[in-house]
Amino acid sequence: MLRISEIKLDIDCELHDIENEAAKVLKINKKRILKTEIYKQSVDCRKGDVRFVFTVDVTVDGDEDKIIGSLNNNRVIKCKKYEYKIPESNRKSTLPPVVAGFGPAGMFAALILARSGHCPIVVERGRDIDARTADVNNFWTNRILDETSNIQYGEGGAGTFSDGKLTTGIKDSRCRFVFEEFVSHGAPEDILTNAKPHIGTDKLKETVKNIREEIISLGGTILFETQLTDIIVANKFIHGVTVTDKYGKEKDIETDALILSVGHSARDTVEMLYNKGINMMQKPFSVGARIEHPQDYINSIQYGEYKNHPKLKAADYKLACHPPHGRGAYTFCMCPGGTVVCASSNKGGVVTNGMSEFARDKENANSAILVGVEPVDFPTEHPLSGFDLQRDIEEKAFRLGGEDYSAPATLVGDFLKCQKSSKLGSVKPSFTTGVTPDDISKVLPSKVVNTMRDALVQMDKKLKGFALNDAVLTAPETRSSSPVRILRDEFYQTNIRGLYPCGEGAGYAGGIVSAGVDGVKCAEAVLSDLT
Repeated sequence: MLRISEIKLDIDCELHDIENEAAKVLKINKKRILKTEIYKQSVDCRKGDVRFVFTVDVTVDGDEDKIIGSLNNNRVIKCKKYEYKIPESNRKSTLPPVVAGFGPAGMFAALILARSGHCPIVVERGRDIDARTADVNNFWTNRILDETSNIQYGEGGAGTFSDGKLTTGIKDSRCRFVFEEFVSHGAPEDILTNAKPHIGTDKLKETVKNIREEIISLGGTILFETQLTDIIVANKFIHGVTVTDKYGKEKDIETDALILSVGHSARDTVEMLYNKGINMMQKPFSVGARIEHPQDYINSIQYGEYKNHPKLKAADYKLACHPPHGRGAYTFCMCPGGTVVCASSNKGGVVTNGMSEFARDKENANSAILVGVEPVDFPTEHPLSGFDLQRDIEEKAFRLGGEDYSAPATLVGDFLKCQKSSKLGSVKPSFTTGVTPDDISKVLPSKVVNTMRDALVQMDKKLKGFALNDAVLTAPETRSSSPVRILRDEFYQTNIRGLYPCGEGAGYAGGIVSAGVDGVKCAEAVLSDLT
């Protein structure tokens, strides 16, 4: 099979147009192309002329090596269909491995272990996705926060209430496995070909439930509303865990393998592990706010006269810059046709995030504008000091918003003028618990505020109109990643053997796909049984 990249065509093109172009690139008669499959598809609107860009896999009649050898074209490579195979298990223990947390990392770790016949026990402090959805909606409607079942905690992890975005910067071949498993469990098939794939929060919920059902069918156990509260250690080896159910009843589970995939918001769990002597260190993370524009406005900026074309979906963007003082700023988790949501998990704190359904058909577009925060900016040198910085920002936002989970918001025009917003403009914010017009610079660190102001000006030069005066900045965005890394070695274990830190919360992932891949790798490490 030959893979051809960078086939650029008009947006009204059909499959036969792609095949014609493929034949030209390969310098063969089109009749010699036996099969054509789109591997990736993206939209290029950088030069005002909107086009589709394809990477295609073609099966040809003839010698593939000879065809490639005659081309001298790095757009064409030889490839074969990817297939993931679970490594043969060397695990001798008869004890069930325990997986703490049922977000993407925990789900894929448990799935691999279950398929290998090791019947994992999953403990998840939150509730199943249906009950969790009801809890989240109740919070948004009545502002009653359940600290164990919310956007951060529960089946599917924090990503379930997001855009379900599957873009990733890692190159691991297991990414394809993660994509294929999502599709086989109910996700839209176009995530396999879309260069910027997303599932959408609505479809991701059903996908997560289907993965859970397979794990259970293979002998796995899922314990919802059950929190990891202690680890049992002897001679620097894991011998078991203590879990606490929703009634406060404790139970010990004997195990010699614990995959810790608790997510980036389980501060109490990380603190418990630190007190147990688990090695960890401060890690840079990012802080900022959500910016919100009308989606039709973004469509106009990106697509111009093509904005109503039936083949084009809601437009997105991805921007980054390095203002003069050296701190980088970038947009993150852009949600076309989405909603800005209150993602708090602790009482007395406000956190923002973005969410879209698969259709991406809501009125506004939103994205985080984030600025890197280094350990030098943390309050102290303590490994968990980043949590203190997060708490301080979130609690300031709660107070400034009115202490009812409304979030402080500032119009971009006012933010650039270093002034408070007293009222909103033409852009109606979508924040699920409401906003209070004020000055978000009272919430965020001054270095972050100054960088954001410079970044908005620079980003407006890259995407003309981005710094729209009436665009709304809702703060704060503090949970894009963990501010701590739990140290692990080449066997994926900590200084306590049998403990496998995994995913975003441990500092080894930055999104649904990378977390899922890390879950697979940690499960493979358990199967290898190496210490």
